[in-house]
Amino acid sequence: MFDNLSDKLDKAFHVLKGHGQITEVNVAETLKEVRRALVDADVNYKIAKDFTNTVKKKALGQDVLTSLKPGEMMVKLVKDELTELMGGDAEGLNLSGQPSVILMSGLQGSGKTTFSGKLANYLKNKKTKKPLLVACDVYRPAAIDQLHVVGEQIGVEVFSDKENKDPVDISEKAIAYAKENGFNAVIIDTAGRLAVDQAMMTEISNIHAAIKPEETLFVVDSMTGQDAVNTAKAFNDVLNFDGVILTKLDGDTRGGAAISIKSVVNKPIKFIGTGEKMEAIDVFYPSRMADRILGMGDVVSLVERAQEQYDEKEARKLQKKIAKNQFGFDDFLNQIQQVKKMGNMKDLMGMIPGAGKMMKNMDIDDDAFKHIEAIIHSMTPEERQKPSVINASRKRRIGKGSGTSVTEVNQLLKQFDQMGKMMKMMQGGGGKKMMQMMKGMK
Repeated sequence: MFDNLSDKLDKAFHVLKGHGQITEVNVAETLKEVRRALVDADVNYKIAKDFTNTVKKKALGQDVLTSLKPGEMMVKLVKDELTELMGGDAEGLNLSGQPSVILMSGLQGSGKTTFSGKLANYLKNKKTKKPLLVACDVYRPAAIDQLHVVGEQIGVEVFSDKENKDPVDISEKAIAYAKENGFNAVIIDTAGRLAVDQAMMTEISNIHAAIKPEETLFVVDSMTGQDAVNTAKAFNDVLNFDGVILTKLDGDTRGGAAISIKSVVNKPIKFIGTGEKMEAIDVFYPSRMADRILGMGDVVSLVERAQEQYDEKEARKLQKKIAKNQFGFDDFLNQIQQVKKMGNMKDLMGMIPGAGKMMKNMDIDDDAFKHIEAIIHSMTPEERQKPSVINASRKRRIGKGSGTSVTEVNQLLKQFDQMGKMMKMMQGGGGKKMMQMMKGMK
């Protein structure tokens, strides 16, 4: 996400290195590169030009703070303006209705149906709501089946009627059903088309007028770049929607839609989709996204994801095991499962300041832990509990059983031993020794 843009912006700020003062000449040079980077990322040229002009006005005449270098000052100015351009503050959903009705709109293939499921899962697990999914794509039977599969996957009921070809009637009946059966959130998945057409706009407009939803959300594939922004404008002219959902931000996207969509339709981006799993949904925080675009990471989101998986009772148990030197491979396996629930590894690494730059040429597979899990699963319960009993013949057996080599088994055992020592040091406050040990670990 935004890798190319981050690299180009980083190079642009290098222009200012070595200058003791921000001058009109070096600012112009830097901002010319920033504008080029934004246009390359599929940001509309006028938006990119207005953006750099605003930054230029703020940069010129400002004294560089004694604690900052000119490059750092420019990064801060660009970060603040990027945050404003993308909406300033995060905006939540209006869930005041009884039930709260959310209407999903967008083109076919934008990820509407999948995201409807993600949103239902989010409301159920994060907002303690009882959501009902409603299948209103009356043209594609596969779309109704898909929503049922998604609903089953997340444990959310789906309301549908394959015999009924009137999406307005289905929507109204679904809301009545929700009221009768204690559902407090209704997510209506509507039909899409391959392109914006009058029939589609009339249909979605009729549904909107009939049910008067608390939230109308426009779902758009961020990989379509500037087209995404143009489509958003066409939908907004008809629906006057409340917010945008950007899907597929984990793909090979240049990021232009995320940066410029707010300034074109004047509606906030409310959520982003960052993967295929039902948990891969994030509230859109403009400030955090600006940090990530500028290679500063996103520690706040990383901590939030970790806290979601954090179990205080289990953590206390683990602490006692570490203190008694009883931390085994079963405990390690449990930790891996918790990390995997936080998201894909490349996305997580991108949240650590500086790590994204270090790892930009590395391909981190979603199954990064696969061979480690295979090795652990090939161990006996005794070996998992007491790794010290694993001798040469056991290593050969474990390697053969897991489809790995003895070298890989040895490597895991060595790293596991080092990790155990580090955990001990963390409890005992041995910071310096721990840092030295971390340098020696992969």
